[in-house]
Parts: sequence; C-alpha cells; structure tokens
Amino acid sequence: VTSGTRTLKDAINEAMRDWVTNVRTTFYCLGSVVGPHPYPVMVRDFQSVIGREARKQILKYAGKLPKLLVACVGGGSNAMGLFHPFYNDVSVKMIGVEAGGSGPRKHAATASRGKPGILHGTLSYLLQSSDGQVLPTHSVSAGLDYPGVGPEHSFYKDSGRANYYPVSDKEALDGFLTLSKTEGILPALESAHAIAYLKKCAKNFSSKEDIVLCLSGRGDKDVAEVYSILHKGSK
Repeated sequence: VTSGTRTLKDAINEAMRDWVTNVRTTFYCLGSVVGPHPYPVMVRDFQSVIGREARKQILKYAGKLPKLLVACVGGGSNAMGLFHPFYNDVSVKMIGVEAGGSGPRKHAATASRGKPGILHGTLSYLLQSSDGQVLPTHSVSAGLDYPGVGPEHSFYKDSGRANYYPVSDKEALDGFLTLSKTEGILPALESAHAIAYLKKCAKNFSSKEDIVLCLSGRGDKDVAEVYSILHKGSK
C-alpha cells in the first residue's frame, strides 16, 4: 500500500475501495477482525484454529487450563483467534497488548485509550478527536498501527472478559531481543509487544501457573527495521 501512512488503516482503505469497485469478483478482502459484518466473524473463526489447538495441547501436556492468555492487538485477529475458544473458561484471564508507541500522542493504544466511534463500517473503540475525526497513530510495528480495534474486542473490554494494556516501542524492542536471545526465535514486532508485557506480569504468577503467549508472526520482515533503530546514530 502506497497511500496515506502505509499502515493497516490504509491497507484496509484500499481493500474496501477494491471491494466496492469490483463487487462481482471480490469476495474477501480483510485479514483482521475489523470492518463490516461478516468479516470480523469470518476472520475470528478462521483464526480460532490458534486457540482450539492451544487449548487442546495445554490440556494434554499440562493437564489443566492456563491461568493467562497474552496476545498483541492491533485490529486484533491473532488475539481473537486465541481468546475465542477460551471465552467460556472463566478461570482463564485474557490480556490484549497494544502499541503504546513513543508518547501520549504517538501511540495506537485504541482499546485502552480510545472512545467509541465508527471506522470501516464498525462501531468499536477508536482514536478520534472531539469532532469525531480519526487521529494519527504511531507504532514501531506497522501491524499494530491502527486507530480502531475489532468490535468483538470492544465487547470483551466492556464486559470485562479481557483487559487491554499498552506497551511502548522501547519495551517492544526489548521483547524482540529477549525472545531472539533466549529461544533463537525472531518474533514479529507485533508479537514483541506481547512478550514485553509478559516480562512485566509474569512475576505475579507462580511457577505452577501456565501462561500462553501467542506469536502472531515471524520477525524476518522486521529485522532491517530493528537493526536500523538499534544502530541509529552509532556511526
């Protein structure tokens, strides 16, 4: 996508423009749990393979449900895919980790700092001005750089089923390095936000309590960006 800020919001703009222009041939256009019905439901159901497999496997290997689920949230597809199969397991807490960016006006922490509004045909939490105009967002991760959030996440927030917290760019970079060094796994910068939050909250759990963290993607695509940030000004 070359328009606007070239982030998730602009990708969805272009997808929906194509959808309404080519209605006879475009059947599916959004990869997150946002936009008009039925796309949030469709993506949730497709992504729920994550949660179904996680639930089945942890019951098999740990013999019990996890105490906590942690996943990053931009539009929120990977998080919803993990959360949904555990929805009725009320003993399992859920944490969505958003992009806290680099300051009070440079972030994309929609569920934790936004207000109800309409974007892309969906009523959900939205970063907007007092006049209802969509505010600019910022995140070190393009996939979390979105001013809205999926409507089902808004429901989870309002009902108290899940909680949402922001993590800064700096903390996310630390999360990226932590997993890379300890496990040899390069996480996507989106997932690095969840890792950063896990580092802060894990001390509140005992060694007998299990936590499931969702890695939404690989960090191959982010290596150049991380290198550039970490080595900025070093020459």
